[in-house]
Amino acid sequence: MFKTITDPADCEVRSVIRFLNANNVKQAEIHRQRVEIYGENVMTDGMVRKCVRQYNDGCTMFMTKHGVGDLPVVNDDLVAKVNEKIRENRRFTIRMLFDELPRISKTVLH
Repeated sequence: MFKTITDPADCEVRSVIRFLNANNVKQAEIHRQRVEIYGENVMTDGMVRKCVRQYNDGCTMFMTKHGVGDLPVVNDDLVAKVNEKIRENRRFTIRMLFDELPRISKTVLH
């Protein structure tokens, strides 16, 4: 039986997910191991999957409840990407852009 860690920091849980993902551990197994150590209420299976997907897309940090995270700065590359997506579909929505460019906050896209 493993020792249970109660009330872990968000960054600790995300670091464990990033580490296991880098070791090619499957998402379901990451969630199972996380539940064993941190308990069921720390992060849902869906959030684990989202974190893994975002790590695979190159994101290294996420917004936390305190507002700290990896928000890209608006630059020429970002503007070019958004313009390209808009030209592909003139009937875009902010949600559609966010789905295409998940590392960029909806506020920045707006």
